[in-house]
Amino acid sequence: MLLSRNKLGSIRPAKHLKLDSMDAPATSDIVIINGNSHPDLANLIANRLGVANGGCAVYHKTNRETMVEIGDSVRGKDIYIIQTGTKDVNNNIMELLIMAYACKTSSAKSIVGVIPYLPYSKQCKMRKRGCIVSKLLAKMMCTSGLSHIITMDLHQKEIQGFFDCPVDNLRASPFLLQYIQESIPDYRNSVIVARNPGSAKKATSYAERLRLGIAVIHGEQKESEADEVDGRNSPPTLPKSRTMDVSGGVPIHPAKEKPPINVVGDVGGRIAIMVDDLIDDVQSFVAAAEVLKDRGAYKIYVLATHGLLSQDAPRLIEDSAIDVVVVTNTIPHEIQKMQCHKIKTIDISILLAEAIRRIHNKESMSYLFKNVTLED
Repeated sequence: MLLSRNKLGSIRPAKHLKLDSMDAPATSDIVIINGNSHPDLANLIANRLGVANGGCAVYHKTNRETMVEIGDSVRGKDIYIIQTGTKDVNNNIMELLIMAYACKTSSAKSIVGVIPYLPYSKQCKMRKRGCIVSKLLAKMMCTSGLSHIITMDLHQKEIQGFFDCPVDNLRASPFLLQYIQESIPDYRNSVIVARNPGSAKKATSYAERLRLGIAVIHGEQKESEADEVDGRNSPPTLPKSRTMDVSGGVPIHPAKEKPPINVVGDVGGRIAIMVDDLIDDVQSFVAAAEVLKDRGAYKIYVLATHGLLSQDAPRLIEDSAIDVVVVTNTIPHEIQKMQCHKIKTIDISILLAEAIRRIHNKESMSYLFKNVTLED
């Protein structure tokens, strides 16, 4: 490298010269591998990064054991494992753990798990005689060798605290907001609807960015673990101490009596847009759409990040009052789209590819979280 001398006599690199190739971030040490959960998304990300998808074969033996064979050398390289959660969730998890451990024992420099939809994220709270499964899954991932996690729209943001490694929880809301502005005619006549009071924060975030009104559906029967009967109905023994002078022992917590389903807000003659992070069992969405239709909404959209669409969700959507369901491609749902013409997909591979590029080049991730608030 040519050197020049300044007025004080010290030596510095010439300004008009470029840095050596060793100073530039290398791209040849990126290796992208994937399991069987979503190979199409892995190929999209690899194409956007301009790298070849690494040769990794993941298959099952006759006894259903998962086998992983990595064809290329991963020694000293940055490995990005793209694996999402689908209906075959337990196999997805084992494939991810085995791939990560195989890279760890092959002396990989770093192992980053790109998990667009984190499995078991809904089991992030303590249940009766149960456990916090997402905490267990986080420990297993970190133990297997993952040193960084890239995910998208966690069911609860506090899940990031379960991991002993950095977690980047990306947001798909810019893509969904762009869809509303560009693909929904007369979206200014829309109202953002929260399917239940628990999702009011997300609906408020969308409404503030679009400068629209908000409506909340109240009285819906939610999937509550507290309502399940687990056999703990035996009353406690009567206290013998005067410290607690309550007739009849410990008072019983009154049972919830949900009011009739009602819509708080005006949706008459307007477009109703329901937003959520996950669409799995669509019965609650269908029931909410019927109520919105009865209240005068003339078109109903459902927008969500993850479209799991289990069981007979396509048939229920097809026969319901819902006009369009928009989800991203964090989870493969091509079969469901063939069964229901109302389902539309938004490609978010560019966001995951940009996150991988920034992490690999040791750039700041703040641009991807610009204007993201606690409610998002």
